[in-house]
Amino acid sequence: MSAQGPTSKPQLWFLTGSQHLYGEETLRQVAGQSEQVQQLLTASGRIPAEIVGKPVLTDAASIRRLMLEANGDPDCVGVIAWMHTFSPAKMWITGLDALRKPLLHLHTQLNLSLPWASIDMDFMNLNQAAHGDREFGFVQTRLGVARKTVAGHATDARLLGRIEDWTRAAIGLAHLRTLRLARFGDNMRDVAVTEGDKVEAELRFGVSVNTYGVNDLVSYVDAAADGDVDETVADYVASYTLRPELAPGGDRHDSLRHAARIEVGLRRFLTEGGFGAFTTNFEDLGGLRQLPGIAVQRLMADGYGFGGEGDWKTSTLLAAVKAMGRGTGLGTSFMEDYTYHFGPGEPKILGAHMLEVCPSIAAERPSCEVHPLGIGGREDPVRLVFDAATGPAVVIGLADLGDRFRFVANEIEVVSPDEPLPRLPVARAVWRPKPSLAESAEMWLTAGGPHHTVLTQAVGADTLRDFGHMLNTELLVVGNGSDVAEFGDRIRWNQAYYRLAQGF
Repeated sequence: MSAQGPTSKPQLWFLTGSQHLYGEETLRQVAGQSEQVQQLLTASGRIPAEIVGKPVLTDAASIRRLMLEANGDPDCVGVIAWMHTFSPAKMWITGLDALRKPLLHLHTQLNLSLPWASIDMDFMNLNQAAHGDREFGFVQTRLGVARKTVAGHATDARLLGRIEDWTRAAIGLAHLRTLRLARFGDNMRDVAVTEGDKVEAELRFGVSVNTYGVNDLVSYVDAAADGDVDETVADYVASYTLRPELAPGGDRHDSLRHAARIEVGLRRFLTEGGFGAFTTNFEDLGGLRQLPGIAVQRLMADGYGFGGEGDWKTSTLLAAVKAMGRGTGLGTSFMEDYTYHFGPGEPKILGAHMLEVCPSIAAERPSCEVHPLGIGGREDPVRLVFDAATGPAVVIGLADLGDRFRFVANEIEVVSPDEPLPRLPVARAVWRPKPSLAESAEMWLTAGGPHHTVLTQAVGADTLRDFGHMLNTELLVVGNGSDVAEFGDRIRWNQAYYRLAQGF
């Protein structure tokens, strides 16, 4: 299994509703115009999935059959539905009730402008999505169908952006539904937020989380072929700036080779087991000579989810967000809020981890270094050191509240460090949280947000909102305009809503 998911491009099925009342000639026009709308969406280059057109739907049996086919097709990540003409929505009830894939209701029409001088009743009967989509919207609301509704012309940048956001969320959900996660050892002792209900996680998200002894991994590391280690070391030399002591002939080159051996063994273990995410724990290293550093960083860059200290929830979330951001050219990483700069100047957060920050967020070519690690009781681990690229981003965390899961997100701006950090031997990111450090921290703490997060420059808050909605899981977003008092009220309202929504 590749951490990137299926090798085929994900698909969105495009469904167009009509009825036989208008006659076969009109239905042929409906089919033709539906194809043109699909082509407009595809030609935009904005939609990160193949749009697959389906025959015009005019009866309940064919609608239900198609929805069941969508459920069973692993390449189909979601369904777009458009009522081109008036489609009596009772025919959609059993199909919508059966659908288990994300649904986007597209409210559009082919023509951008009305042909004022020539418009007649034939034109009105053919181009009446304004009529048909209202009928369709009502029945979705009547059934309580979870969906995203997007209105506008198929060439409108806002509409295309909203469809792109939703599609990325659907891709993340599809990845999550089949994700297998390997935990090497348990989570860090006495830590609360990394605990969680794995059974509920598989029921809610689809991810299968299981634990393996660290020495199960050690056997793969010990069995790594020297040729594979040689190739990995050559990749390190080509991809990073190596400190002289790690370079071939250097007095610490053996440390680099062992780090490469860990990577070869870890990759093989994950590939053979079909795992797309994993965790490690510095308190449980078994026969490993080093805490995996560069191996973890490079696996994250290839799309694998990761969580430090046994944090399987963050590893799960990282795998999903990595899938959402595929093809953007922007990075996503495991992260931790480490320490604050309250001033002088604008307050900001310095985020890092012991070793494991993904080089996909690096501003420049990473430096490959080896340094002591004061915990873990093993040899000095090899790691990549860099500053994160600047720009807008989101940090998001996942917490288990006991009766449900909660996502907490903060919109941020990654910035350059105020000064160089010559004595900090880890990869790091510095950011300004919105609306401010103090307010964002108060809201994050009030929400019970975790200290491990996913930092992403590839996925925005709107995509994450769609993702939470698809999972029927609470998401609290802190950003510009967020108010501490109102945020506390929202938490209390949400608590009532989600408990009522669970039923009795």
